[in-house]
Amino acid sequence: MRNPATSRSRPPAIDYVSPLPPVRSGIADYSVDLLPALCARADVRVLGLPGQPVAPEVVERFGVVAAAGASDPASDSWSAGRLPLYQMGNNRYHQAVEAMALERPGVLTLHDFVLHHLASEEHLSHTDFAGYLRRMEADHGWIGAEAARLREWGAEVGAMLFELPAHRTLLRRQRGVLVHNRWAAERLAAEDPELRVRVVPMGVPLPAAADREAGLAFRRRLGIPDGAPVLGSFGFQTPIKRTFRAVEALAAPELAAVHLLVVGESPRVPEADGAESGDRALGELEDLARELGVADRVHETGFVPWRDFEAAIGACDLCLNLRYPTAGETSASLLRVLAAGRPAVVSEYAQFRELPDEVTIKVPLGDDEVPALIARLAMLLGEPDRLAAMGRAARRHVEENHDPEAAAEAVVAACALWADAEPPGDRPPAPPPPTSLTWAGLDGRIAVEGAEHPWPPGARRRLTVTLTNAGPARWLAAWRGAGGVALRLGLDTPDGDRLAARPWVPLPRDLAPGESCHLEVDVRRPPGPARLRLDLQEAGAAPVPALGEATARRGPIVPPRPAWSEEI
Repeated sequence: MRNPATSRSRPPAIDYVSPLPPVRSGIADYSVDLLPALCARADVRVLGLPGQPVAPEVVERFGVVAAAGASDPASDSWSAGRLPLYQMGNNRYHQAVEAMALERPGVLTLHDFVLHHLASEEHLSHTDFAGYLRRMEADHGWIGAEAARLREWGAEVGAMLFELPAHRTLLRRQRGVLVHNRWAAERLAAEDPELRVRVVPMGVPLPAAADREAGLAFRRRLGIPDGAPVLGSFGFQTPIKRTFRAVEALAAPELAAVHLLVVGESPRVPEADGAESGDRALGELEDLARELGVADRVHETGFVPWRDFEAAIGACDLCLNLRYPTAGETSASLLRVLAAGRPAVVSEYAQFRELPDEVTIKVPLGDDEVPALIARLAMLLGEPDRLAAMGRAARRHVEENHDPEAAAEAVVAACALWADAEPPGDRPPAPPPPTSLTWAGLDGRIAVEGAEHPWPPGARRRLTVTLTNAGPARWLAAWRGAGGVALRLGLDTPDGDRLAARPWVPLPRDLAPGESCHLEVDVRRPPGPARLRLDLQEAGAAPVPALGEATARRGPIVPPRPAWSEEI
Protein backbone atom coordinates (compact mmCIF):
# COMPACT_ATOMS: atom_id res chain seq x y z
CA MET A 1 0.00 0.00 0.00
CA ARG A 2 1.25 3.50 -0.75
CA ASN A 3 2.23 5.74 2.13
CA PRO A 4 -0.85 7.95 2.61
CA ALA A 5 1.31 10.78 3.90
CA THR A 6 3.26 11.09 0.65
CA SER A 7 1.35 9.31 -2.11
CA ARG A 8 -0.92 12.17 -3.19
CA SER A 9 0.38 15.41 -4.60
CA ARG A 10 -3.11 16.75 -5.15
CA PRO A 11 -6.38 16.52 -3.19
CA PRO A 12 -8.46 13.39 -3.77
CA ALA A 13 -11.73 13.47 -5.65
CA ILE A 14 -14.43 13.65 -2.98
CA ASP A 15 -18.00 12.38 -2.86
CA TYR A 16 -19.72 14.62 -0.32
CA VAL A 17 -22.52 12.80 1.55
CA SER A 18 -24.83 14.79 3.83
CA PRO A 19 -28.42 15.91 4.37
CA LEU A 20 -29.02 19.12 2.43
CA PRO A 21 -31.60 21.92 2.59
CA PRO A 22 -34.57 22.00 2.92
CA VAL A 23 -33.96 19.28 5.53
CA ARG A 24 -34.25 20.96 8.95
CA SER A 25 -30.84 19.95 10.13
CA GLY A 26 -27.97 22.09 11.32
CA ILE A 27 -25.65 19.77 9.38
CA ALA A 28 -27.55 20.55 6.16
CA ASP A 29 -26.94 24.27 6.76
CA TYR A 30 -23.30 23.57 7.68
CA SER A 31 -22.81 21.74 4.38
CA VAL A 32 -24.05 24.68 2.33
CA ASP A 33 -21.65 26.96 4.23
CA LEU A 34 -18.64 24.63 3.78
CA LEU A 35 -19.14 23.43 0.20
CA PRO A 36 -18.10 26.60 -1.69
CA ALA A 37 -14.68 26.64 0.01
CA LEU A 38 -14.37 22.85 -0.28
CA CYS A 39 -15.21 22.84 -4.00
CA ALA A 40 -12.54 25.50 -4.58
CA ARG A 41 -9.89 23.16 -3.18
CA ALA A 42 -10.87 19.71 -4.44
CA ASP A 43 -12.88 17.85 -7.08
CA VAL A 44 -16.11 17.56 -5.08
CA ARG A 45 -19.28 15.79 -6.16
CA VAL A 46 -22.31 16.27 -3.91
CA LEU A 47 -24.62 13.30 -3.45
CA GLY A 48 -28.29 13.69 -2.58
CA LEU A 49 -29.50 11.12 -0.07
CA PRO A 50 -32.21 8.60 -0.99
CA GLY A 51 -35.66 9.73 0.08
CA GLN A 52 -34.57 13.26 1.03
CA PRO A 53 -35.55 16.34 -0.97
CA VAL A 54 -32.89 18.81 -2.07
CA ALA A 55 -33.77 22.47 -2.65
CA PRO A 56 -33.61 23.41 -6.37
CA GLU A 57 -31.19 26.27 -5.68
CA VAL A 58 -28.82 23.82 -3.92
CA VAL A 59 -29.03 21.40 -6.87
CA GLU A 60 -28.28 24.23 -9.28
CA ARG A 61 -25.43 25.63 -7.20
CA PHE A 62 -23.58 22.38 -6.49
CA GLY A 63 -24.78 20.02 -9.23
CA VAL A 64 -26.17 17.50 -6.77
CA VAL A 65 -26.14 13.87 -8.01
CA ALA A 66 -28.81 11.49 -6.74
CA ALA A 67 -27.25 8.77 -4.60
CA ALA A 68 -29.88 6.17 -5.41
CA GLY A 69 -28.14 2.85 -5.61
CA ALA A 70 -25.08 4.28 -3.89
CA SER A 71 -24.93 1.30 -1.56
CA ASP A 72 -23.72 -0.71 -4.56
CA PRO A 73 -19.99 0.05 -4.93
CA ALA A 74 -20.21 -0.80 -8.63
CA SER A 75 -22.90 1.79 -9.32
CA ASP A 76 -22.19 5.05 -11.14
CA SER A 77 -22.72 6.93 -7.90
CA TRP A 78 -19.58 5.31 -6.48
CA SER A 79 -17.10 5.57 -9.34
CA ALA A 80 -13.59 4.37 -8.60
CA GLY A 81 -11.07 6.79 -7.20
CA ARG A 82 -13.50 8.99 -5.28
CA LEU A 83 -13.23 9.28 -1.51
CA PRO A 84 -16.53 9.49 0.40
CA LEU A 85 -16.68 12.37 2.88
CA TYR A 86 -19.58 11.67 5.26
CA GLN A 87 -21.35 14.18 7.51
CA MET A 88 -22.75 12.20 10.44
CA GLY A 89 -25.29 13.38 13.00
CA ASN A 90 -27.49 11.93 15.71
CA ASN A 91 -30.95 12.01 14.15
CA ARG A 92 -33.05 10.16 11.59
CA TYR A 93 -31.87 12.34 8.70
CA HIS A 94 -28.53 10.51 8.90
CA GLN A 95 -29.74 6.91 8.59
CA ALA A 96 -28.80 6.80 4.91
CA VAL A 97 -25.40 8.40 5.65
CA GLU A 98 -24.71 5.69 8.22
CA ALA A 99 -25.77 2.90 5.86
CA MET A 100 -23.44 4.15 3.13
CA ALA A 101 -20.53 4.72 5.51
CA LEU A 102 -20.81 1.18 6.89
CA GLU A 103 -20.50 -0.24 3.38
CA ARG A 104 -17.83 1.99 1.88
CA PRO A 105 -14.89 3.33 3.96
CA GLY A 106 -14.31 7.05 3.79
CA VAL A 107 -13.55 10.05 5.98
CA LEU A 108 -16.38 10.74 8.40
CA THR A 109 -17.10 14.05 10.13
CA LEU A 110 -18.65 13.12 13.48
CA HIS A 111 -20.80 16.14 14.32
CA ASP A 112 -22.32 14.41 17.38
CA PHE A 113 -20.04 12.28 19.53
CA VAL A 114 -23.13 10.31 20.60
CA LEU A 115 -25.18 8.37 18.00
CA HIS A 116 -27.33 6.44 20.47
CA HIS A 117 -30.49 8.43 19.71
CA LEU A 118 -30.13 7.56 16.02
CA ALA A 119 -29.71 3.90 16.96
CA SER A 120 -32.87 4.11 19.04
CA GLU A 121 -34.77 5.67 16.15
CA GLU A 122 -33.56 3.02 13.70
CA HIS A 123 -34.49 0.03 15.85
CA LEU A 124 -36.86 0.87 18.68
CA SER A 125 -39.27 2.93 16.58
CA HIS A 126 -39.95 -0.38 14.80
CA THR A 127 -39.84 -2.40 18.08
CA ASP A 128 -36.73 -4.14 16.74
CA PHE A 129 -35.30 -4.98 20.17
CA ALA A 130 -33.19 -7.83 18.77
CA GLY A 131 -31.48 -5.52 16.27
CA TYR A 132 -30.97 -2.87 18.95
CA LEU A 133 -29.39 -5.44 21.28
CA ARG A 134 -27.04 -6.67 18.53
CA ARG A 135 -25.90 -3.12 17.80
CA MET A 136 -25.37 -2.22 21.44
CA GLU A 137 -23.45 -5.43 22.11
CA ALA A 138 -21.28 -4.89 19.01
CA ASP A 139 -20.42 -1.35 20.08
CA HIS A 140 -20.22 -1.76 23.87
CA GLY A 141 -19.91 -5.44 24.71
CA TRP A 142 -21.77 -6.91 27.67
CA ILE A 143 -22.58 -3.50 29.16
CA GLY A 144 -24.31 -2.52 25.90
CA ALA A 145 -26.33 -5.73 26.00
CA GLU A 146 -27.35 -5.00 29.61
CA ALA A 147 -28.46 -1.51 28.58
CA ALA A 148 -30.48 -2.85 25.65
CA ARG A 149 -32.30 -5.29 27.91
CA LEU A 150 -33.15 -2.47 30.31
CA ARG A 151 -34.86 -0.58 27.51
CA GLU A 152 -36.73 -3.69 26.36
CA TRP A 153 -38.10 -3.97 29.91
CA GLY A 154 -39.24 -0.35 29.75
CA ALA A 155 -36.74 1.03 32.26
CA GLU A 156 -35.95 4.75 32.33
CA VAL A 157 -32.51 5.25 30.84
CA GLY A 158 -31.85 9.00 31.09
CA ALA A 159 -28.17 9.87 30.78
CA MET A 160 -27.26 6.30 29.78
CA LEU A 161 -27.94 7.24 26.15
CA PHE A 162 -25.11 9.77 26.34
CA GLU A 163 -22.68 7.47 28.13
CA LEU A 164 -23.01 4.69 25.52
CA PRO A 165 -22.39 6.56 22.26
CA ALA A 166 -23.09 3.60 19.91
CA HIS A 167 -20.55 4.66 17.28
CA ARG A 168 -17.72 2.11 17.55
CA THR A 169 -18.57 -0.13 14.58
CA LEU A 170 -19.26 2.85 12.29
CA LEU A 171 -16.03 4.66 13.16
CA ARG A 172 -13.80 1.59 12.92
CA ARG A 173 -14.91 1.13 9.30
CA GLN A 174 -13.68 4.62 8.31
CA ARG A 175 -10.30 5.71 7.02
CA GLY A 176 -10.36 8.63 9.43
CA VAL A 177 -12.66 10.66 11.67
CA LEU A 178 -12.99 14.45 11.89
CA VAL A 179 -14.45 16.26 14.92
CA HIS A 180 -14.92 19.91 15.78
CA ASN A 181 -13.67 20.10 19.38
CA ARG A 182 -10.83 18.74 21.52
CA TRP A 183 -13.22 17.16 24.04
CA ALA A 184 -14.61 14.79 21.39
CA ALA A 185 -11.15 14.01 20.03
CA GLU A 186 -9.81 13.18 23.49
CA ARG A 187 -12.79 10.95 24.26
CA LEU A 188 -12.35 9.04 20.98
CA ALA A 189 -8.61 8.62 21.52
CA ALA A 190 -9.17 7.30 25.03
CA GLU A 191 -11.91 4.89 23.97
CA ASP A 192 -10.25 3.54 20.80
CA PRO A 193 -6.58 4.46 20.21
CA GLU A 194 -6.61 2.75 16.78
CA LEU A 195 -8.92 5.39 15.28
CA ARG A 196 -7.38 8.17 13.20
CA VAL A 197 -8.89 11.38 14.58
CA ARG A 198 -8.34 15.06 13.78
CA VAL A 199 -9.90 18.25 15.09
CA VAL A 200 -10.93 20.62 12.29
CA PRO A 201 -12.70 23.99 12.65
CA MET A 202 -16.44 24.20 12.12
CA GLY A 203 -16.76 26.72 9.31
CA VAL A 204 -19.28 29.50 9.95
CA PRO A 205 -19.45 32.42 7.49
CA LEU A 206 -19.20 35.73 9.31
CA PRO A 207 -22.56 37.47 8.87
CA ALA A 208 -23.25 41.14 9.24
CA ALA A 209 -23.30 42.20 12.87
CA ALA A 210 -26.67 41.83 14.56
CA ASP A 211 -29.10 44.42 13.21
CA ARG A 212 -30.46 46.33 16.19
CA GLU A 213 -33.29 47.91 14.18
CA ALA A 214 -34.44 44.51 12.88
CA GLY A 215 -34.15 43.26 16.44
CA LEU A 216 -36.32 46.06 17.79
CA ALA A 217 -38.94 45.35 15.12
CA PHE A 218 -38.90 41.66 16.13
CA ARG A 219 -39.32 42.64 19.80
CA ARG A 220 -42.32 44.83 19.01
CA ARG A 221 -44.02 41.98 17.15
CA LEU A 222 -43.85 40.00 20.41
CA GLY A 223 -44.75 42.89 22.70
CA ILE A 224 -41.30 43.13 24.31
CA PRO A 225 -40.40 46.68 25.45
CA ASP A 226 -37.53 48.27 23.54
CA GLY A 227 -35.38 48.76 26.64
CA ALA A 228 -36.02 45.42 28.37
CA PRO A 229 -33.07 43.02 28.75
CA VAL A 230 -33.69 39.97 26.51
CA LEU A 231 -32.15 36.51 26.74
CA GLY A 232 -32.31 34.19 23.73
CA SER A 233 -32.31 30.41 23.51
CA PHE A 234 -31.85 29.17 19.94
CA GLY A 235 -32.14 25.77 18.24
CA PHE A 236 -34.19 22.61 18.71
CA GLN A 237 -35.51 22.81 22.27
CA THR A 238 -34.85 19.35 23.72
CA PRO A 239 -34.72 18.84 27.52
CA ILE A 240 -30.93 18.85 27.51
CA LYS A 241 -30.98 22.56 26.58
CA ARG A 242 -32.26 23.25 30.12
CA THR A 243 -34.68 25.97 29.05
CA PHE A 244 -36.69 25.31 32.21
CA ARG A 245 -33.75 26.45 34.31
CA ALA A 246 -33.82 29.80 32.51
CA VAL A 247 -37.56 30.14 33.19
CA GLU A 248 -36.94 29.40 36.87
CA ALA A 249 -34.25 32.10 36.92
CA LEU A 250 -36.68 34.70 35.56
CA ALA A 251 -38.70 34.41 38.77
CA ALA A 252 -35.82 35.90 40.80
CA PRO A 253 -36.30 39.56 41.86
CA GLU A 254 -32.92 40.43 40.32
CA LEU A 255 -34.27 39.46 36.87
CA ALA A 256 -37.77 40.92 37.21
CA ALA A 257 -37.42 43.00 34.02
CA VAL A 258 -35.76 40.30 31.87
CA HIS A 259 -37.55 38.57 28.97
CA LEU A 260 -36.72 35.16 27.48
CA LEU A 261 -36.99 34.53 23.75
CA VAL A 262 -37.13 30.82 22.78
CA VAL A 263 -36.50 30.30 19.04
CA GLY A 264 -36.70 26.78 17.65
CA GLU A 265 -38.93 23.76 17.47
CA SER A 266 -40.13 22.33 20.78
CA PRO A 267 -41.44 18.76 20.95
CA ARG A 268 -44.86 18.78 22.51
CA VAL A 269 -44.52 15.38 24.18
CA PRO A 270 -42.24 14.18 26.97
CA GLU A 271 -38.76 13.32 25.68
CA ALA A 272 -37.40 10.55 27.88
CA ASP A 273 -34.24 10.27 25.77
CA GLY A 274 -31.92 12.67 27.50
CA ALA A 275 -34.33 14.01 30.10
CA GLU A 276 -33.20 13.87 33.68
CA SER A 277 -35.31 12.33 36.37
CA GLY A 278 -37.79 15.00 37.42
CA ASP A 279 -37.49 17.05 34.21
CA ARG A 280 -40.71 18.40 32.78
CA ALA A 281 -41.81 17.72 29.24
CA LEU A 282 -41.07 20.64 26.98
CA GLY A 283 -44.76 21.06 26.30
CA GLU A 284 -45.00 22.24 29.91
CA LEU A 285 -42.70 25.23 29.46
CA GLU A 286 -45.62 27.60 29.19
CA ASP A 287 -47.27 25.98 32.22
CA LEU A 288 -44.13 26.48 34.31
CA ALA A 289 -43.90 30.11 33.24
CA ARG A 290 -47.51 30.68 34.35
CA GLU A 291 -46.91 28.84 37.62
CA LEU A 292 -43.94 31.10 38.41
CA GLY A 293 -45.72 34.26 37.32
CA VAL A 294 -43.37 35.01 34.39
CA ALA A 295 -45.52 33.92 31.43
CA ASP A 296 -45.71 37.48 30.08
CA ARG A 297 -41.88 37.48 29.81
CA VAL A 298 -41.42 34.12 28.06
CA HIS A 299 -41.88 34.18 24.26
CA GLU A 300 -41.81 30.97 22.18
CA THR A 301 -41.65 31.40 18.41
CA GLY A 302 -41.17 27.82 17.22
CA PHE A 303 -39.16 27.24 14.03
CA VAL A 304 -38.56 30.47 12.08
CA PRO A 305 -37.04 31.16 8.64
CA TRP A 306 -33.45 32.37 8.51
CA ARG A 307 -34.38 36.05 8.13
CA ASP A 308 -36.42 35.94 11.34
CA PHE A 309 -33.68 33.91 13.05
CA GLU A 310 -31.22 36.74 12.35
CA ALA A 311 -33.71 39.33 13.58
CA ALA A 312 -34.28 37.31 16.75
CA ILE A 313 -30.52 37.35 17.46
CA GLY A 314 -30.62 41.12 17.00
CA ALA A 315 -33.47 41.30 19.52
CA CYS A 316 -31.35 39.69 22.24
CA ASP A 317 -28.75 41.15 24.56
CA LEU A 318 -27.33 37.81 25.67
CA CYS A 319 -27.88 34.23 24.57
CA LEU A 320 -28.23 31.00 26.54
CA ASN A 321 -26.67 27.72 25.50
CA LEU A 322 -26.98 25.61 28.65
CA ARG A 323 -26.53 21.90 28.03
CA TYR A 324 -26.54 18.68 30.04
CA PRO A 325 -25.95 15.95 29.14
CA THR A 326 -24.13 16.55 25.87
CA ALA A 327 -23.82 14.62 22.63
CA GLY A 328 -20.38 16.23 22.17
CA GLU A 329 -21.43 18.52 19.34
CA THR A 330 -19.99 21.92 18.52
CA SER A 331 -23.16 23.96 18.33
CA ALA A 332 -23.55 25.72 14.98
CA SER A 333 -26.46 27.78 16.33
CA LEU A 334 -24.23 28.99 19.19
CA LEU A 335 -21.45 29.93 16.76
CA ARG A 336 -23.93 31.85 14.60
CA VAL A 337 -25.05 33.79 17.66
CA LEU A 338 -21.44 34.59 18.60
CA ALA A 339 -20.68 35.53 14.98
CA ALA A 340 -23.50 38.07 15.08
CA GLY A 341 -21.83 39.71 18.08
CA ARG A 342 -23.83 38.33 20.97
CA PRO A 343 -22.07 36.73 23.97
CA ALA A 344 -23.49 33.58 25.54
CA VAL A 345 -24.05 31.81 28.83
CA VAL A 346 -22.98 28.15 28.65
CA SER A 347 -22.72 25.20 31.02
CA GLU A 348 -19.32 24.68 32.62
CA TYR A 349 -19.13 21.22 31.18
CA ALA A 350 -17.45 19.09 28.49
CA GLN A 351 -16.71 20.84 25.17
CA PHE A 352 -18.21 24.15 26.32
CA ARG A 353 -15.27 24.62 28.66
CA GLU A 354 -13.12 25.19 25.56
CA LEU A 355 -14.90 28.46 24.76
CA PRO A 356 -12.90 31.50 25.92
CA ASP A 357 -14.07 33.44 28.96
CA GLU A 358 -13.94 36.63 26.90
CA VAL A 359 -17.03 35.54 24.94
CA THR A 360 -18.97 33.30 27.34
CA ILE A 361 -20.11 33.20 30.95
CA LYS A 362 -19.98 29.66 32.36
CA VAL A 363 -22.53 28.26 34.82
CA PRO A 364 -21.90 25.14 36.94
CA LEU A 365 -24.20 22.14 36.88
CA GLY A 366 -25.88 20.70 39.95
CA ASP A 367 -27.76 22.28 42.83
CA ASP A 368 -26.06 25.64 42.26
CA GLU A 369 -27.07 25.93 38.61
CA VAL A 370 -30.10 28.20 38.96
CA PRO A 371 -28.65 30.43 41.74
CA ALA A 372 -25.42 30.81 39.74
CA LEU A 373 -27.40 31.55 36.57
CA ILE A 374 -29.39 34.26 38.38
CA ALA A 375 -26.27 35.87 39.85
CA ARG A 376 -24.29 35.86 36.62
CA LEU A 377 -27.14 37.09 34.45
CA ALA A 378 -27.87 39.93 36.87
CA MET A 379 -24.20 40.89 36.95
CA LEU A 380 -23.68 40.87 33.19
CA LEU A 381 -26.96 42.51 32.23
CA GLY A 382 -26.11 45.25 34.74
CA GLU A 383 -22.80 45.99 32.96
CA PRO A 384 -23.73 47.09 29.41
CA ASP A 385 -20.16 48.13 28.55
CA ARG A 386 -18.82 44.70 29.47
CA LEU A 387 -21.67 43.04 27.58
CA ALA A 388 -20.84 45.05 24.46
CA ALA A 389 -17.12 44.21 24.76
CA MET A 390 -17.95 40.50 25.04
CA GLY A 391 -20.11 40.78 21.93
CA ARG A 392 -17.23 42.26 19.94
CA ALA A 393 -14.90 39.56 21.24
CA ALA A 394 -17.44 36.88 20.29
CA ARG A 395 -17.51 38.10 16.70
CA ARG A 396 -13.69 38.16 16.53
CA HIS A 397 -13.54 34.63 17.98
CA VAL A 398 -15.69 33.22 15.17
CA GLU A 399 -13.85 35.21 12.51
CA GLU A 400 -10.45 33.99 13.70
CA ASN A 401 -11.28 30.39 14.60
CA HIS A 402 -14.20 29.30 12.37
CA ASP A 403 -13.40 30.69 8.95
CA PRO A 404 -14.95 28.37 6.28
CA GLU A 405 -11.83 28.73 4.11
CA ALA A 406 -9.59 27.47 6.93
CA ALA A 407 -12.10 24.74 7.73
CA ALA A 408 -12.14 23.51 4.12
CA GLU A 409 -8.34 23.59 4.00
CA ALA A 410 -8.17 21.36 7.09
CA VAL A 411 -10.78 18.94 5.73
CA VAL A 412 -9.01 18.58 2.37
CA ALA A 413 -5.66 18.03 4.09
CA ALA A 414 -7.13 15.22 6.20
CA CYS A 415 -8.77 13.63 3.15
CA ALA A 416 -5.47 13.72 1.26
CA LEU A 417 -3.64 12.18 4.20
CA TRP A 418 -6.12 9.36 4.75
CA ALA A 419 -7.33 8.63 1.21
CA ASP A 420 -5.32 5.39 0.98
CA ALA A 421 -5.37 4.44 4.67
CA GLU A 422 -6.88 1.14 5.74
CA PRO A 423 -9.74 1.32 8.25
CA PRO A 424 -9.05 -0.31 11.63
CA GLY A 425 -11.85 -2.78 10.87
CA ASP A 426 -14.32 -4.59 13.07
CA ARG A 427 -13.10 -5.94 16.38
CA PRO A 428 -15.08 -6.96 19.45
CA PRO A 429 -14.97 -4.19 22.05
CA ALA A 430 -12.80 -4.76 25.07
CA PRO A 431 -14.64 -4.76 28.39
CA PRO A 432 -15.02 -1.09 29.35
CA PRO A 433 -12.79 -0.04 32.23
CA PRO A 434 -14.85 0.65 35.35
CA THR A 435 -15.49 4.26 36.28
CA SER A 436 -17.43 6.06 38.99
CA LEU A 437 -20.38 6.10 36.58
CA THR A 438 -20.62 2.32 36.17
CA TRP A 439 -19.09 0.94 39.38
CA ALA A 440 -21.33 0.53 42.42
CA GLY A 441 -19.63 2.56 45.14
CA LEU A 442 -16.40 4.46 45.61
CA ASP A 443 -13.58 2.75 47.47
CA GLY A 444 -11.11 5.29 48.82
CA ARG A 445 -9.83 7.41 51.69
CA ILE A 446 -10.24 11.00 52.87
CA ALA A 447 -7.56 12.65 55.00
CA VAL A 448 -7.77 16.17 56.42
CA GLU A 449 -4.96 18.49 57.54
CA GLY A 450 -5.62 21.70 59.45
CA ALA A 451 -8.56 20.66 61.62
CA GLU A 452 -6.42 19.94 64.69
CA HIS A 453 -7.38 21.09 68.19
CA PRO A 454 -7.53 23.68 69.55
CA TRP A 455 -9.68 25.45 66.96
CA PRO A 456 -11.06 28.64 68.55
CA PRO A 457 -14.71 29.59 67.82
CA GLY A 458 -14.93 32.12 64.99
CA ALA A 459 -11.51 31.23 63.56
CA ARG A 460 -11.33 30.53 59.82
CA ARG A 461 -8.94 27.87 58.58
CA ARG A 462 -7.87 26.58 55.20
CA LEU A 463 -7.99 22.79 55.29
CA THR A 464 -6.08 20.50 52.94
CA VAL A 465 -8.17 17.48 51.96
CA THR A 466 -6.40 14.50 50.39
CA LEU A 467 -8.57 12.13 48.36
CA THR A 468 -7.15 8.71 47.52
CA ASN A 469 -8.76 6.31 45.07
CA ALA A 470 -8.21 2.86 46.59
CA GLY A 471 -10.64 0.97 44.37
CA PRO A 472 -10.64 -0.57 40.88
CA ALA A 473 -12.68 2.17 39.16
CA ARG A 474 -11.44 5.50 37.80
CA TRP A 475 -13.09 8.44 39.55
CA LEU A 476 -14.34 10.87 36.91
CA ALA A 477 -13.75 14.61 37.21
CA ALA A 478 -16.84 16.52 38.27
CA TRP A 479 -17.03 18.47 34.98
CA ARG A 480 -17.73 15.24 33.10
CA GLY A 481 -21.29 15.29 34.44
CA ALA A 482 -22.84 11.86 35.01
CA GLY A 483 -20.55 9.90 37.32
CA GLY A 484 -18.42 12.95 38.12
CA VAL A 485 -17.13 13.04 41.70
CA ALA A 486 -17.30 15.96 44.12
CA LEU A 487 -16.50 16.51 47.81
CA ARG A 488 -19.47 17.44 50.03
CA LEU A 489 -18.91 19.31 53.29
CA GLY A 490 -21.21 19.39 56.29
CA LEU A 491 -20.89 21.27 59.60
CA ASP A 492 -23.40 19.96 62.12
CA THR A 493 -24.38 22.26 65.00
CA PRO A 494 -27.41 22.39 67.34
CA ASP A 495 -28.94 24.82 64.82
CA GLY A 496 -28.44 22.48 61.85
CA ASP A 497 -25.89 22.05 59.08
CA ARG A 498 -24.04 25.35 58.61
CA LEU A 499 -22.65 24.25 55.22
CA ALA A 500 -25.82 22.81 53.70
CA ALA A 501 -25.95 25.54 51.04
CA ARG A 502 -22.24 25.43 50.18
CA PRO A 503 -21.47 24.16 46.67
CA TRP A 504 -19.79 20.78 46.46
CA VAL A 505 -16.05 20.94 45.76
CA PRO A 506 -15.47 19.35 42.32
CA LEU A 507 -12.82 16.74 41.64
CA PRO A 508 -10.70 18.72 39.14
CA ARG A 509 -9.38 15.77 37.13
CA ASP A 510 -9.91 12.05 36.68
CA LEU A 511 -8.34 10.02 39.47
CA ALA A 512 -7.03 6.60 38.44
CA PRO A 513 -6.93 3.69 40.91
CA GLY A 514 -4.13 4.31 43.41
CA GLU A 515 -3.86 8.04 42.68
CA SER A 516 -4.40 10.89 45.15
CA CYS A 517 -5.23 14.56 44.77
CA HIS A 518 -5.37 17.52 47.15
CA LEU A 519 -8.22 20.00 47.55
CA GLU A 520 -8.29 23.10 49.74
CA VAL A 521 -11.42 24.33 51.53
CA ASP A 522 -12.07 27.24 53.90
CA VAL A 523 -14.13 26.57 57.04
CA ARG A 524 -15.01 28.90 59.91
CA ARG A 525 -15.40 27.26 63.34
CA PRO A 526 -18.84 28.21 64.77
CA PRO A 527 -19.44 28.82 68.47
CA GLY A 528 -20.61 25.84 70.50
CA PRO A 529 -20.33 22.15 69.63
CA ALA A 530 -19.75 21.29 65.99
CA ARG A 531 -18.90 18.25 63.89
CA LEU A 532 -17.25 18.61 60.47
CA ARG A 533 -18.22 15.98 57.90
CA LEU A 534 -16.75 15.26 54.46
CA ASP A 535 -17.88 12.64 51.97
CA LEU A 536 -17.82 11.99 48.26
CA GLN A 537 -20.82 12.34 45.96
CA GLU A 538 -21.40 11.35 42.35
CA ALA A 539 -23.14 13.75 40.01
CA GLY A 540 -25.91 12.53 37.77
CA ALA A 541 -25.44 8.85 38.60
CA ALA A 542 -29.08 8.29 39.54
CA PRO A 543 -30.40 7.72 35.96
CA VAL A 544 -28.13 4.69 35.44
CA PRO A 545 -28.21 2.67 38.69
CA ALA A 546 -28.87 -0.62 36.93
CA LEU A 547 -25.62 -0.31 35.01
CA GLY A 548 -23.76 0.16 38.27
CA GLU A 549 -25.46 -2.90 39.73
CA ALA A 550 -24.64 -4.91 36.60
CA THR A 551 -21.00 -3.88 36.85
CA ALA A 552 -20.84 -4.73 40.53
CA ARG A 553 -22.10 -8.23 39.87
CA ARG A 554 -18.99 -8.81 37.77
CA GLY A 555 -16.59 -7.48 40.42
CA PRO A 556 -16.07 -7.65 44.15
CA ILE A 557 -18.48 -6.06 46.59
CA VAL A 558 -16.98 -2.63 47.26
CA PRO A 559 -17.16 -0.84 50.60
CA PRO A 560 -19.32 2.27 51.16
CA ARG A 561 -18.16 5.60 49.76
CA PRO A 562 -15.33 7.16 51.81
CA ALA A 563 -16.22 9.67 54.51
CA TRP A 564 -14.49 11.68 57.25
CA SER A 565 -16.09 13.08 60.41
CA GLU A 566 -14.66 14.71 63.52
CA GLU A 567 -15.67 16.99 66.39
CA ILE A 568 -13.90 20.34 65.99
